[in-house]
Amino acid sequence: MYDETLRGQKETIVSDDGSLTLYSKEFNESYHSPKDGALRESLNKHVIPAFLLHKGKSSLRILDICYGLGYNTLATLHYIQMHNMDTRVEIISPEFDEALVRSLKDFEYPAEFESLHTIIKDLSNNFVYEDEQFKITILIGDARETIPQLVPDQIDIVYQDAFSPKVNPMLWTREWFADIRALCREDAVLTTYSTAAATRMGLYENGFELHYYDAPDTRRSLIASPKKIESLEWIDMELKKQRNPYAESLRDPQ
Repeated sequence: MYDETLRGQKETIVSDDGSLTLYSKEFNESYHSPKDGALRESLNKHVIPAFLLHKGKSSLRILDICYGLGYNTLATLHYIQMHNMDTRVEIISPEFDEALVRSLKDFEYPAEFESLHTIIKDLSNNFVYEDEQFKITILIGDARETIPQLVPDQIDIVYQDAFSPKVNPMLWTREWFADIRALCREDAVLTTYSTAAATRMGLYENGFELHYYDAPDTRRSLIASPKKIESLEWIDMELKKQRNPYAESLRDPQ
């Protein structure tokens, strides 16, 4: 469970793909699945499926929840560079731990991010980066306060990658997903590692169609969209509700 008395205390973990992640003593949880691998998890669960489902688009606006160590954002840029794509990308990422972001210019990232050193340094120092192709903004503060201030109907991709519902429930409630849904275009794609019943219910109650996704060398994850995606394994949530009538979404405290 979350322990505020341990704020800022972290230890380094070598994940199974060789990339480093951190373990947060504050949340009693690692930033990435050590078994799946930090870089592999970002690419296989988030970046690759999202980009394949938006293949051919000239521009994309991405909401990266939360910035953390920056793997999802940086893996996005790495993927674009690796495939010589000219897609223009804007990434908006809330993050409450300012000290963590400021420390990342000295973090030992995998070799795949070596070409991104200047971007990492600018984000660490200034929380923003912009060039002709990429625009990245880190919103320092409480995501529940910053996200509702964004312009509705503008997001193409959401990386829902906060600490787990068990330790950080406020970023997994039905009300949270209502705020996320308001930002999404009708063909938006939301990726998340959480397949828990409460997560599925919260998304479904806000008009998302749900799909299982099985990426190579990682555990099963979830892809949600306002529209049913024919190429993925669709989840019949009405049938799930019949079989488990006691399943509930997480809710904000009243």
